[in-house]
Amino acid sequence: MWRVLARRVARGAAGAPGLSCRALSAAGAGGGAAVGVGAGPLGRGPAWGSPVRRPGGLPLPPAWPRLVPRRCCSLPAHQKVALPALSPTMQMGTIARWEKKEGDKIGEGELIAEVETDKATVGFESLEECYLAKILVPEGTRDVPIGAIICITVEKPEHVDAFKNYTLDSAASAPPAASVPPPQAAAPSPPTQPSPEAPGSSYPPHMQVTLPALSPTMTMGTVQRWEKKVGEKLNEGDLLAEIETDKATIGFEVQEEGYLAKILVPEGTRDVPLGTALCIIVEKVSDIPAFADYQDTAVTDMKAQAAAAPPPPPLVVATPAAAPPPQPAVPSTPVVPTAGPPPRKGRILVSPLAKKMAAEKGIDLAQVKGTGPDGRITKKDVESFVPPKVAPAPALEAVPAAAAVAAAPVGTFTDIPISNIRRVIAQRLMQSKQTIPHYYLSVDINMGEVLVLRKELNQEVSDNIKLSVNDFIIKASALACLKVPEANSSWMDTVIRQNHVVDVSVAVSTPAGLITPIVFNAHIKGLASISKDVVSLATKAREGKLQPHEFQGGTFTISNLGMYGIKNFSAIINPPQACILAVGSSEKRLVPADNEKGFDVASVMSVTLSCDHRVVDGAVGAQWLAEFKNLLEKPVTMLL
Repeated sequence: MWRVLARRVARGAAGAPGLSCRALSAAGAGGGAAVGVGAGPLGRGPAWGSPVRRPGGLPLPPAWPRLVPRRCCSLPAHQKVALPALSPTMQMGTIARWEKKEGDKIGEGELIAEVETDKATVGFESLEECYLAKILVPEGTRDVPIGAIICITVEKPEHVDAFKNYTLDSAASAPPAASVPPPQAAAPSPPTQPSPEAPGSSYPPHMQVTLPALSPTMTMGTVQRWEKKVGEKLNEGDLLAEIETDKATIGFEVQEEGYLAKILVPEGTRDVPLGTALCIIVEKVSDIPAFADYQDTAVTDMKAQAAAAPPPPPLVVATPAAAPPPQPAVPSTPVVPTAGPPPRKGRILVSPLAKKMAAEKGIDLAQVKGTGPDGRITKKDVESFVPPKVAPAPALEAVPAAAAVAAAPVGTFTDIPISNIRRVIAQRLMQSKQTIPHYYLSVDINMGEVLVLRKELNQEVSDNIKLSVNDFIIKASALACLKVPEANSSWMDTVIRQNHVVDVSVAVSTPAGLITPIVFNAHIKGLASISKDVVSLATKAREGKLQPHEFQGGTFTISNLGMYGIKNFSAIINPPQACILAVGSSEKRLVPADNEKGFDVASVMSVTLSCDHRVVDGAVGAQWLAEFKNLLEKPVTMLL
């Protein structure tokens, strides 16, 4: 670098009297001041305290570029860990919690931190063994851009102390602060008033619990119910509140022990934005009274807006018509409340890699014993897990809903408030129909052999399992997706992602709206296993107990309305998936046959495949339907 510098000075001073290239070279290589770089030693950076001069005392032109070498050689070998993109649409993230402290050893696959992305809170794992030397981005820091350096890791524990005072500013390629001319003093800013959101030292140590993203598309939530009261002790894993997201009502659990000091968002508050402070938690019970009058600015503004424009309550408009005649007394049908998930014994700590492996293998994480920090389940725990031999749980039978006698409505209409789930369903369906070029393919399938095989298998399997026609449809769909992988693809804007596993989403109708729990790895599961999964998922969906990982994702969707007598219909694609299969009911039809009568009576089912023309061409969709039809009309081929 310094040779290049000397050559540049020589070229710039070629016309100066009494100055030659040889003189410049000698001056640059001598023990005195280096040309144009002050008197600092090479490799240490120049001293910029005085004007830079040529040999002989002549000042250099003011436009001379001051080259400053990096001064990183004094630090041991280290690695700067940048915030990665943890979801396809992630641009920024929030450091929700550091799982390791400075100086801790980090093993391969261990969790370093929990990062809240635009989709959910995701664990950030280490790819190699190292030691955490310095945390550069503290907990709770919001809107950290992708690529920002969040921590420093080293290979040896004795190198940790060298980064005690390390900052990003000290690592930047800037000259030493002592020799840099001080910048112009900025105008003193007016003293900031203490904000309730950041009270500083006026309040005891506390933690603001904010509303996290509990589903990939969640932007707002509703606080359905607080499970704890102010003053109660909180243990890790306790249910703190029930939050209604755009997908379902999910229990919000406590991450750390403490005491609930203040509830900032009362029960029933709708459209609470992500990141809004929900409550205050303190470590000591004696600190609770200090937060009696605590208020959060964002929550106060939200309450003021709600007070200025209150949402219209369910309204029944009365008409001037005469009162209806008295009705005979009819016992009212009890309304079953949609209760949220009950408190669990404890939160399941699991790394993202282990969760993915468990989902692929169909392992219930509640049965896996974790060997990581705080009992966290790691990849090795899932790989070495041996399922216990227990008796299968009895299948829950669907309880037919009693026919309720509706009371005579009063008025002309009733306004029903739109729930978060219903609003998001409306947005996603509208988005799907407006942005995805749908086309539809229909085919009739002879279900005679499936019905015969189903009857035989139900006699062979245990009484706790009852195979349904829908189980055969799920299995045949998964196998058809393996044979025609284009239908098992996703449109990702810049690429078409062809999935190598088939996770079948099954549409389930619930009182809150439509939800699609997932049968993972349906292509490798047997009919009995698929039947168990469907019964369990459908029951949890109707009770509002589905966990986010049980309904987020999927590569292919099935919607079955055959049980309602619907012959055929066209379903709307669930993006980013490329296909959805609409299944109608089976009916008896006359079909040509090689017998004396020339015809036969067969049970025929109609299905319609909705395809995204950006991903699946018409011929490919027809090929998928042909494979699907062949598998159901000859179900023994599913064994091949």
